[in-house]
Amino acid sequence: METNEILNNCNFEFKKKFGQNFITDKNLLAAICDDAEISETDEVLEIGVGAGTLTKTLASLSKKVVGYEVDKSLFDVLSLSLKGYENIEIVFKDFLKASSSEVNTMFNGKFKVVANLPYYITTNIIFKLIEEDFNVTSLTLMVQKEVAERLTSKAGTKDYGTITAELDSIADVEIKRIVSRNMFLPMPNVDSAVINIKLNRNKYEIKDIKLHQKVIRASFSMRRKTLVNCLKSNFSLNSEQIEALFEKLKYDKTIRGEVLTTKDFVNLSNAIYDMSKKKL
Repeated sequence: METNEILNNCNFEFKKKFGQNFITDKNLLAAICDDAEISETDEVLEIGVGAGTLTKTLASLSKKVVGYEVDKSLFDVLSLSLKGYENIEIVFKDFLKASSSEVNTMFNGKFKVVANLPYYITTNIIFKLIEEDFNVTSLTLMVQKEVAERLTSKAGTKDYGTITAELDSIADVEIKRIVSRNMFLPMPNVDSAVINIKLNRNKYEIKDIKLHQKVIRASFSMRRKTLVNCLKSNFSLNSEQIEALFEKLKYDKTIRGEVLTTKDFVNLSNAIYDMSKKKL
């Protein structure tokens, strides 16, 4: 039974509040799985199962799929579309309310994330997956094209921001393909892109990852302010300490956070870490 037929038979109504735009094209579904490099030994977490089209493709290629879906009205749809697949487990719950320990226990070890994310929660989900203790090795995500461009932007550009620098600190991010809005049901107002995020938490020598993330967030907290003011507002650092930091790193006092590269943020957070240790 085709997806449209299942949706009609179950009298399913799309809900704007959940940002529901389903993929039905089998070639695109296969391409997403190829971008994620899914193999028969992989266990996969899918966020936003929708009508289960991507879920089925993932299940046919992998060892196990665990899918989180917030819309409980999709129960009947998924019961029909996923019938016969023994390696799929659907959890009807908001993924943003799930703990990392809860999710991790559903897998035998490391897992990959593959998802067609609702636009309105894309950044929240990415932050959750990279900042909490999930046993995840990679994220392959269908996101709004504009978001994909932001995630891969360079320092000093208008698209460069907190999530860009945080991701680049611990991962390699690549846009795999641009996807026309015509490929979705119902059709959204914008085009999309598939991004692949390969986690590499040893990419840089970061002394304290939580402090590093705090430094990045602080640096972008007031984009029109200098880095000096951003640091003063977010850390217990006086003018003398900041001056010593900038002298060590050879930063101009008028520099703004958005021009710092990932390596610059690493150097800055490590320097703040060293300074805090000397005070103890």
